[in-house]
Amino acid sequence: MLAAALAAVLVDELVDGTKSAALPLMRQDLHLSYGQVGLLASVPLVLGSVLELPLGVLVGHGRRRRRAVLGGGAVFVLALALAATARSFAALLVALVLFFPASGAFVSLTQAGLMDADPARREQHMARWDLAGSAGQLGGPILMVAVFAAGGGWRSAYLMLALCAVVAWLGVARAGPGMTGVSPAADDPARRDPGERGAGPAARRVAGALRQPGVVRWLVLIQVCDLLLDILTGFLGLYLVDVVHATKEQVALGVAIRLGAGLAGDAVLIRVLERARGLTLLRAGVAAAAVLYPAFLLAPGLWLKLPLLGMLTFATAPWYAVLQAQLYRSLPGQSGVAVSLSSAATLLGGVVPLAVGFLAQRFGLSWALTSLAVAPFALLAGLWRRPADATDGQA
Repeated sequence: MLAAALAAVLVDELVDGTKSAALPLMRQDLHLSYGQVGLLASVPLVLGSVLELPLGVLVGHGRRRRRAVLGGGAVFVLALALAATARSFAALLVALVLFFPASGAFVSLTQAGLMDADPARREQHMARWDLAGSAGQLGGPILMVAVFAAGGGWRSAYLMLALCAVVAWLGVARAGPGMTGVSPAADDPARRDPGERGAGPAARRVAGALRQPGVVRWLVLIQVCDLLLDILTGFLGLYLVDVVHATKEQVALGVAIRLGAGLAGDAVLIRVLERARGLTLLRAGVAAAAVLYPAFLLAPGLWLKLPLLGMLTFATAPWYAVLQAQLYRSLPGQSGVAVSLSSAATLLGGVVPLAVGFLAQRFGLSWALTSLAVAPFALLAGLWRRPADATDGQA
């Protein structure tokens, strides 16, 4: 079960890593503006989150969740094939809009099943999840290099991604019912997840979850941490080209350092979490990023920026794993609700890449990325210990 779940997230992040490395080529091939680049990041996130929003709570557990995972995986493959054949901004946008809810069904529900399988080790499993994701992100630029060496382009890379997704789908399908939390209790109508009995009870369950201590706090902090995670990674290639004036090879090196440092940080995190509290590691990483990110932006020249980028990436390794584990911990036995609430939060946070794109269009990419420096300071404020948050003491 664990191997199949990690294969799903590995392929999902392989797509993300490939997109980051291929974005300058997509922009050139399809003649995209900065505003359109922002739309490609934001619109699929927002619309995909709208489609994904009721998914976690309505499918609940058991066979319905399993069907949703496998159906989402099939659409996941289709969306990658459509992206590979896109010949215009609109066609690429449609493919990416389709991809996001498919990823939610295939990957997010698989994560929920993994969290249900071993509640006592959520942070450790989330660290492994992040490690597999980082391996996928690092594999993206490597896949691009391999495709270039074979004489292909970004479209060929997306076709290869579709084939990898087929392999991951087969792994999840072969993993059996345990992958998605099927159990006798889940299939017993008298004990079934209340979210499976209709939209009304599901909505009341979500409303009740939002009143649980810490839930809204973790949802907000997960979106804030993404400023220096996926959003920074998404604009990194363009920053190195347009602001630092790096060559194509130097851009590939910069992205590889970013992703390689992330992989190393996630690998170290798995071991450190056996000895240290997750929130302690998180606070230390946030404090380090508050210094390292401004230093990265202010450093003159590529060869000073790259080591700072690596250190920044290493420092942010605990962010998502610890925060997401805290969200699941604050909603015991309600992993499907956690998925739906995460989708709702992502929907609200989806305007951020769009805002960064239009800030870049209006003031330049350097100033747009400077706005991301708010992230560590907002996290420090949000992580300030408050006695009312009972989950803090369980990290």
